[in-house]
Amino acid sequence: MISVLLLPLFLQITPVQPLPKANPSPPPVREETGVMAPVNALFAAIAARDGQAALATAIDGASATTATEAPDGTRKITRRAWADFAAGLKPGPEKFEERLFAPAIEVDGDVALVWGRYDFYVGGKLHHCGYDHFDLVREGGHWKIANITWSSRTTGCEG
Repeated sequence: MISVLLLPLFLQITPVQPLPKANPSPPPVREETGVMAPVNALFAAIAARDGQAALATAIDGASATTATEAPDGTRKITRRAWADFAAGLKPGPEKFEERLFAPAIEVDGDVALVWGRYDFYVGGKLHHCGYDHFDLVREGGHWKIANITWSSRTTGCEG
């Protein structure tokens, strides 16, 4: 039996260089990226004032609903078919831009929602603000808008 004190004499430790670091795996594609794709494509269509591009972001039968609050407090709900919403995006001289801030994204299987505060600019000036609520579905592996509902007001905007 070898004494514990003599054990180091029998063990030879060879210094070994550490293994090289492996290339990291690409980050997983997050579900949220796919969900936001048609939302961002819609914002691009709005900026381009391109109704055909807006049509491509939604499923057949999609809708658009606006809950407008006038400065005097008067409220109005307007519901349109997606085709009518898209038809309203006509070329014009003013630049349109919508900015969505820190949207909440929830996904359950092939259903998702996006909710967030937005500001809408016309010609570089704040025009109105509110909250966007997108309902999305995944068909054939691609996310599409089923409905967008948004509030719209001209007062109390953060800009």
